[in-house]
Amino acid sequence: MVHPADVQDRDGARQVFRQVTRRVLSRVRRVWADGIYAGKFVDWVHRHYRWVVDIVSKRKEATSFEVLPQRWIVERTFAWFGHYRRLSKDYEFHPRTSETMIYLAMSHLMLKRLART
Repeated sequence: MVHPADVQDRDGARQVFRQVTRRVLSRVRRVWADGIYAGKFVDWVHRHYRWVVDIVSKRKEATSFEVLPQRWIVERTFAWFGHYRRLSKDYEFHPRTSETMIYLAMSHLMLKRLART
């Protein structure tokens, strides 16, 4: 789900979770989230979905860059999007168009992997 820039991340995450049903993602038990989601959001997810939210944030002692567990998955996915011209920059005016382009890019990546097998 792509949101306009005036939607805060925590509010956007609630919208994403509302679209997801436990029936569709019945095997999900744990969700990783950035440090901005700590606090009320963690409680909200547990109350509504019974999922555990693990907050992945930089250690307070860290003074420079460090690789965070599970965070590389998101960053790798964003790097994959950069290989598609329409996703290499924020060209789209409507968030729905950006979301559609992401669906197309991920579908293309999955089909390429399926074709190898």
